[in-house]
Amino acid sequence: MSTSFPKRIRALRDPGDVLAGCMLLAASAVLLFYLIPNYIGEPPILQNPMMSPRWLPRIVGWLMLGFSCLLIVQGLLVDSTDKEDGRRIEKGPRLRFAMMVVALVVYVGLFEALGAVISGILATLILFAAHPVRTWWVYGLAFVFPAAVTFLFVKIMNVPLPLMPF
Repeated sequence: MSTSFPKRIRALRDPGDVLAGCMLLAASAVLLFYLIPNYIGEPPILQNPMMSPRWLPRIVGWLMLGFSCLLIVQGLLVDSTDKEDGRRIEKGPRLRFAMMVVALVVYVGLFEALGAVISGILATLILFAAHPVRTWWVYGLAFVFPAAVTFLFVKIMNVPLPLMPF
């Protein structure tokens, strides 16, 4: 018996999301079940499990795993053929990409020499210049965020970072 409304059901509504989700799922599985147990050492005596060097990578790995599963489910259920879909990639100018790479090189290259705060400020200012930020007060965040993140890592999470060159 046939119906008057033949519908063709597609198993994959957005193959890009499913492919990206599967790649992230594989990467998170490698991180969680191979890299963390085999390459991050744990001291024999810990006062608090949150002080373990494996704690933060485990959190990141489980978040990656969860979000990759959600991305796969989204690719199976959500149709992305709509032209007004906000997830479509629009390529920016090459100068913006080059400035983002320069910001990464500045941060990594000057991290030991200038410290976490100053290299973070320089990299954030380059990123703000790469993306046309026209509001003046936002540039103040380029000074606040690196200092706050460094304080968080050094004082709360006890991660030894180079603070200042002097």
